[in-house]
Amino acid sequence: MAAAPEERLDVLNAAGEKTGVSKPRSEVHRDGDYHRAVHVWIYSESTGELLLQRRADCKDSWPGKWDISSAGHISAGDSSLFSAQRELEEELGIKLPVNAFEILFVFLEECVTNNGTFINNEYSDVYLVTTLTPIPLEAFTLQESEVSAVRYMRCDEYKSCLAKESGEYVPYDVNGQYGQLFNIIEERYKDNTVSRSLTLQKQINRYAPIHLEPDLTTLSEGDREALGYILKAAIVIDDIFYEQVWNSNRTLRDWLKGHSESSAFDKLKWAYYSINKSPWSCLDENKAFLSTADSAVKLLTDATKPVSGWKGVEYRAAFPLDKPPGANFYPPDMDKMEFELWKSRLTDKEQKDAAGFFTIIKRHDSLSSPSLKQSDGSDQTKTSDDLFIVPYSKEYRSSLEKAAELLEKASVCSNSPSLKNLLRTKANAFLSNDYYESDIAWMELDSNLDVTIGPYETYEDGLFSYKATFEAFVGIRDDTATSQVKLFGDQLQDLERNLPMDNIFKSDSVSAAPIRVINLLYNSGDVKGPQTIAFNLPNDERIVNERGTSMVMLKNISEAKFKHILKPIADTCIREEQKEYVNFEPYYTHIVCHECCHGIGPHSITLPSGKKSTVRLELQEFHSALEEAKADIVGLWALNFLIKKGLLPKSLSQSMYVSFLAGCFRSIRFGLEEAHGKGQALQFNWLYDKGAFILHSDGKFSVDFTKVEDAVESLSREILTIQAKGNKPAAQTLLQSRATLTQPLRVALEKIEHMQVPVDIAPKFGTAKKLLGNV
Repeated sequence: MAAAPEERLDVLNAAGEKTGVSKPRSEVHRDGDYHRAVHVWIYSESTGELLLQRRADCKDSWPGKWDISSAGHISAGDSSLFSAQRELEEELGIKLPVNAFEILFVFLEECVTNNGTFINNEYSDVYLVTTLTPIPLEAFTLQESEVSAVRYMRCDEYKSCLAKESGEYVPYDVNGQYGQLFNIIEERYKDNTVSRSLTLQKQINRYAPIHLEPDLTTLSEGDREALGYILKAAIVIDDIFYEQVWNSNRTLRDWLKGHSESSAFDKLKWAYYSINKSPWSCLDENKAFLSTADSAVKLLTDATKPVSGWKGVEYRAAFPLDKPPGANFYPPDMDKMEFELWKSRLTDKEQKDAAGFFTIIKRHDSLSSPSLKQSDGSDQTKTSDDLFIVPYSKEYRSSLEKAAELLEKASVCSNSPSLKNLLRTKANAFLSNDYYESDIAWMELDSNLDVTIGPYETYEDGLFSYKATFEAFVGIRDDTATSQVKLFGDQLQDLERNLPMDNIFKSDSVSAAPIRVINLLYNSGDVKGPQTIAFNLPNDERIVNERGTSMVMLKNISEAKFKHILKPIADTCIREEQKEYVNFEPYYTHIVCHECCHGIGPHSITLPSGKKSTVRLELQEFHSALEEAKADIVGLWALNFLIKKGLLPKSLSQSMYVSFLAGCFRSIRFGLEEAHGKGQALQFNWLYDKGAFILHSDGKFSVDFTKVEDAVESLSREILTIQAKGNKPAAQTLLQSRATLTQPLRVALEKIEHMQVPVDIAPKFGTAKKLLGNV
């Protein structure tokens, strides 16, 4: 009988990146090539024990020693998560789904054993599986060629044996990188409920509750009836967003909500989770405020062979401590290099779909093992590689069908022709995955009931800024305020012609951006953490080039933020002689101009090679922060330009800069992982370095009006030129050097913290809840 072919491993460089070469396992260890493996630890909460396996005596490394619950190489072409699942099933006979595996850290081991014949340069992805109680030893099915026995051992006892370098165990340096395993578990299961409750309460207090109850008297009877269906559709949109954030996020949400009345601590967990819509805190650089120990309990009755009197494996639905940069749009163990290598081998159409707004990327190997096979009904666009493309209309089919049905019903009820058209075309888009017609309908919306619903923003995609998240904004149009801001849309082409960048990069076909001012009634989906005060859509470059963009201003949100946040910040941080310049008019006018300026400047570009592209595709993960900074700083430049033309009052010329300075501190408090906060830090530091912003000995700030105009123009030129050239290295350098928490910013933030000024608002939708009842 012919011997089975030897396992092949992907050869990595010293940084852990694939080289594109694979070799037989024996040659990899003979030559000392870097390669990748998985370590899977099974931990029992109730007993504080780790499961250990005894390595078979025939193993070529550490034979007969007690080791990790399960471990193995990642075979060439396989993914990390699939390998973790496979090793557990092969070695121990345990079949677990993806959401049982929590990635803790990556461990690099460089060692030589067996008298120099076995060289192990191995990157290991270390996973933790958390069960409520120990799995009975008789439930395991051991692979004799790999494992001779298993047993449970208390964490502290096992750590002590490793520290003493006991000969019975495969050695790990518990004082080095691998010590993280024990530190994480120890910290996670401390009895620190009081401390955590105080921390959560403090985090919640950073958001000022605001009750939103806009007047509905302008709505027709038909639109009032339509509103009920629209609000129900918005709740469905919320479900999709939770799923987009992380694969077990909806499970976590339902668990926390179901247990929120169990204790005061559980109530705080649910309250802060509801603000962030995930276990990662938006205002704390996405640091986890929960752990897998707080997560949902799932029961698998067939994960192992049956044991009399034992109901099965109860495990915690896991999530990582570090927020996944690719959210749930890509496989959690996919890196950028893997995506780019795969994408380069696709057809032009497939490449466009892979980087498109409305698709997610999955792995074939997550579906390949019969025991792990998932049935998601996906209509998949397959390639010859491990990754493949799934359109939103298939991935979120059941939710989108429900939302489409509700929007169709709303369309029938509405008295407004443009709202009817929007609701009908959006329902069609949910099912077809083609949002072009519905986005045009959204731009042409002229209704007292204002609705924005669908996938739009790409902030959640931290890998590439490609994938759009679902959101919904429902509001009542403010006709008076809408008429007052028409000026900005009418001036876009003139602003484009005069932008501070080379004329070769300017567009001669900028469309006036319609601006709608609304009072927010309800929002859902991607509205976590800090609340938006305006948005400029769509982001689809096809429509931006053909029709421009449209803007929606949320006036009641702007008023709340100014009253509860910006004014107290100004009182704390701005020098007395300039405080009078901080008022709502310049603050709000700059918000309008910021949104307008998203519609001008480079979008579709021509690279030096002659290739047509877009700023978003070229700048990738740096696009969102730089685009927010552009809209801000070019917005200031534009206001000055319009003042000089006599289209805006001269009274704004100083107040807009001082209000902007106070606004910098407001936005930076969102954190430098968030696009607006990062973009604001870049602007503040540039203007400070140019002498336009001054920090005085009393710890307060002022604007130097003789320098600020030139500083604003120079930064506008810098950002616009980077975008026009699609210069990703320059974007990275600018953000890394300027978007930092400098000492002047620390001074301001400490003063604001001391005064306990709220960081943002948390809207309470009283009117919407009355309309929905208890939905």
